[in-house]
Amino acid sequence: MDVINKIGRRKSSVARVYLSTGKGKITINNKDAKDYFTVDTLHYKLNQPFMLTDTVGQYDVMVNVKGGGVNGQAEAIRLGISRALVEVDAENKPKLKIVGLMTRDPRMVERKKPGQKKARKKFQFSKR
Repeated sequence: MDVINKIGRRKSSVARVYLSTGKGKITINNKDAKDYFTVDTLHYKLNQPFMLTDTVGQYDVMVNVKGGGVNGQAEAIRLGISRALVEVDAENKPKLKIVGLMTRDPRMVERKKPGQKKARKKFQFSKR
């Protein structure tokens, strides 16, 4: 199997995922996943597509990710891994789709409007 290249996005995070056969090593921005994400829930999000498709430890993942925060980056990587696993085997798609890992989350930060403090918050109104 050649290297499979897919993109995952979440909020302002963009993750380029490279999936190849291996022993289950996940490398993010040339660091080990344990060093890059220190919280256990983020490690769970990274491994979730592999657990659902029963492919834990079969593929090596190399990721370049930028933008956003740690949670957005982890979810962008998860979407990229899910897309790559579907390209490896099309039978993985229903398993991942039921849980919601194949849909790109469209929620983005609302823009700030002029004449307001933030997107929806207004400046304090003074009657007198």
